[in-house]
Amino acid sequence: MQVKNIYQPYECENVIADTYSPRQYKNTYFEMVFVFEGTGIQQINAHHLPYSPDKLFVIFPQDTHSFEIHDTTHFFVLRFNEDYLKSQAQLWLKKLEYIFFNHDHMPGCILKNTADKTLIRALAEAITREYELQIHSGTEVIKQLVNTFITVAARNISLKQLHEGMPSEQPVSLQGYIHQNIYSPEKLQVAAFANEFNISPNYLGELFKKQTGMTLQRYIASYRLKLIEARLRYTNNRLNEIAAEFGFSDMSHLNKFFTRHNGISPSAYRKKAKL
Repeated sequence: MQVKNIYQPYECENVIADTYSPRQYKNTYFEMVFVFEGTGIQQINAHHLPYSPDKLFVIFPQDTHSFEIHDTTHFFVLRFNEDYLKSQAQLWLKKLEYIFFNHDHMPGCILKNTADKTLIRALAEAITREYELQIHSGTEVIKQLVNTFITVAARNISLKQLHEGMPSEQPVSLQGYIHQNIYSPEKLQVAAFANEFNISPNYLGELFKKQTGMTLQRYIASYRLKLIEARLRYTNNRLNEIAAEFGFSDMSHLNKFFTRHNGISPSAYRKKAKL
């Protein structure tokens, strides 16, 4: 299995092709692929997904993917790695979490808002122009455009979370409520959670398991764990900062939680991730 790397925080490429050599590979970086023109099939992990103009796909590190081109296709490809993520502010990283941790449930095009297809196309064109020129403050302009591109993608993923699996009168899905309040443990207590949705605590657990196949507490722990792993991999935040951010009483509490679920301490996980 071929492994591909990039050696700068981000890069973009425009690819026009009518054939695609059959190969599959894994990335060590994140990749977004926007289709300007053309049709075909994207093969990603166990999925075979049709593509056409104005489709946007997200490919994550260690995803296996390839393309089967039916008609001449113009791809815009934006790649960014861990160094790019580490350069971002904490609030920005939180915006990206919709992408990082909801993508497994979302094979295919992530653009759910039709109007955003035009916006993403315009951003891809603008990034391409600036990337080719690289003059004066071009680098800073590209960075802002890339941030906007990724923010629009994250917004579309968050849109899918709204109302998913819930009656229309509910403001967000059960999962969406967890995602919004993962940094506020008191809001994820069963009583507070049930009160937010105006249902009984017992029914909350039953409904959540019916919708997700997981218990409420297991889902919360799993989601929190993934976010902590992201902090360890993609930021230089100290362990006491991570503990405070996620509502742990102290670093020891964080260490026990992480080790219980992963069989390895946070420090050891971070060291291993950097190898």
